[in-house]
Amino acid sequence: MTDDLPELRASDADRERIAEILRDAVAEGRLAMEEFDERLEAAYRARTYGELAPLTADLPAVAAASAPLSLRKDTAEVTPWDRRIVPGTDGSAAGIGILGGFQRKGRWTIGRRFTAVCLMGGGELDLREANFAGPEVTITCWALMGGVNIVVPPGVEVDVRGLGIMGGFDAREDGAPGEPGAPRVIVKGLALMGGVGVERKLLKEEKRRLKEEKRRLKDKGRKELN
Repeated sequence: MTDDLPELRASDADRERIAEILRDAVAEGRLAMEEFDERLEAAYRARTYGELAPLTADLPAVAAASAPLSLRKDTAEVTPWDRRIVPGTDGSAAGIGILGGFQRKGRWTIGRRFTAVCLMGGGELDLREANFAGPEVTITCWALMGGVNIVVPPGVEVDVRGLGIMGGFDAREDGAPGEPGAPRVIVKGLALMGGVGVERKLLKEEKRRLKEEKRRLKDKGRKELN
């Protein structure tokens, strides 16, 4: 589709999705650091889809599928759990933040096992729109004077097993029962003078939709009383 519309303007989110694919590729040893730096710089300079597409053309299709380019505005439609669990897909397996940071958000696929390494840096894993490579995924966090923040949507069961030394693992969402068919997320690892946080949040669009629905029902009730 990008070949049909090469001059379509790319958004900041599109550039960041390409950057995520490149970071996964260098973490898996598919790209040398020099080539990674060149492609990353080109990604952030890109203005159109035609400039972005070649940067990941030689990388595995499964990696590119985990963070596809979006040629339309994403909707707030909630995807059923049975369509978000995609067995047989590798998904994203690692995020590295050394004196810097990494981010995974939007439409992406998290692998059954994901490793987050943050050394004097930070990482964010937002699973609210993510697909899952299996019904259970394990996120192993190594935070040394850094931090990892994990955002899960309502309905996902979270099991926190990490250890904090002069740091901490936030277990507020630990043990909350999940919805039928929803994935289970296990968070483990070590936080040394750092922290790992887990929070449960709705997307802004979903919050807005629920607020509007609540207002609509309230207005309907008032009309019926009158």
